[in-house]
Amino acid sequence: MLVEMLTQGGRRDLIAPHFSFRRLASREAEAETFREIARLRYEVYCAECGFLAAKDYPWGLETDDYDSRSVHVSAQARDGALVGTVRLVLGAEREVFPFEEHCVVFSDFVLPPREQSAEVSRLIVKKDFRRRPGDNLQAVTRKFQIDGKAEDVAPSTKPIIAARKERRNSSPQIMLGMYREMYRYSRQHGIRYWYAAMEKGLARLLHRMGFHFVPVGPETDYYGPVTTYIADLRQAEKSLESANRFLFAWFQDQPISDWLLVTTIVKYKLGHLGKP
Repeated sequence: MLVEMLTQGGRRDLIAPHFSFRRLASREAEAETFREIARLRYEVYCAECGFLAAKDYPWGLETDDYDSRSVHVSAQARDGALVGTVRLVLGAEREVFPFEEHCVVFSDFVLPPREQSAEVSRLIVKKDFRRRPGDNLQAVTRKFQIDGKAEDVAPSTKPIIAARKERRNSSPQIMLGMYREMYRYSRQHGIRYWYAAMEKGLARLLHRMGFHFVPVGPETDYYGPVTTYIADLRQAEKSLESANRFLFAWFQDQPISDWLLVTTIVKYKLGHLGKP
């Protein structure tokens, strides 16, 4: 089978072949991995961007009270090194989300049930893996930020050679892999709504990808100018399935047939004929 050949018997991912993604069982059970995550967050939020004061984190580890009720996701390169992370802050009765502490919402916005909600937070990629033109903190190229969409994500058909330098196409592989882990967790645990405080450009990109984040408050200075958004994952499923059946199956962890693989590649190639 073509799928078996390209995935090397399931050992290689069709969207992000150079990376692997996983959820931490808990920060306590995987303390060393969580330390790596906290160290990466310090490197980006404190040392690189200055969003948080480095003096407040003398051990070089950026953590907060929300970590204890979050699902933490990590992205690793082929050598096992941590290259990205994100957390999903879970809703809890009588507990606020991070955006509620730092942002305001429109007066007519009614929050959905907290037990069905979570907030996407601390989504970052290591600086060494943001070397393509215009890469933002989520390792999305400038070109993809401007006009990328779900149809532009296609399976990788190039074989991986261990000695070859890691190469990626223009699609946001690391971000997509981490989003898939959060999505799978949300489906398994009855979470339907995602909040996110993010820049408008990232929100527009996610909208084109099928994740329709709707603004629920005005722009606020929160680690830079951001707006608070909410997304309905049920709506996202329908949009993604309509835009890119292959990507939808990948998110859902559904079996991918040779026919779906081939038709997706052909459609992608035809859509990019003549493009620079």
